[in-house]
This record gives sequence, structure tokens and C-alpha cells, in this order.
Amino acid sequence: MPTYAPDLNPHEGIWSLVKRDIGNLAAAELSQITRAVKRELKMLQYRPEVIDGCLAGTGLPLSQ
Repeated sequence: MPTYAPDLNPHEGIWSLVKRDIGNLAAAELSQITRAVKRELKMLQYRPEVIDGCLAGTGLPLSQ
């Protein structure tokens, strides 16, 4: 695998979704950003089809 391959990293898809949802957040403190990111990640936790889509988007074989 190449040294840097964001298209092969499923985390990139997850962070893309989180950044899209909090993109217009005008936070006055770091704690507000932290809460927003945690909230978005918690919501994604209950949407396994979205996580599976990020994994499938890499094109790598999925093994159980």
C-alpha cells in the first residue's frame, strides 16, 4: 500500500460526514466543538449502513 492513501482509509469517509454536519458551527470554545463532534459520531454509531458504505467505498475486501 502507498504511504498516504486517503481513498483506502475508511476513516476519511467518516470524518467527511462529521465535518459536513458541523461545518457551519460557530463555536466560541473548543469544548463546543468537542461536544458537536462527539454528538455526530454518536449519531453515526446508530447508522451502521453509513459506516458500511464508508468501508465499501474503499474497495478493499471486507472480512468478518
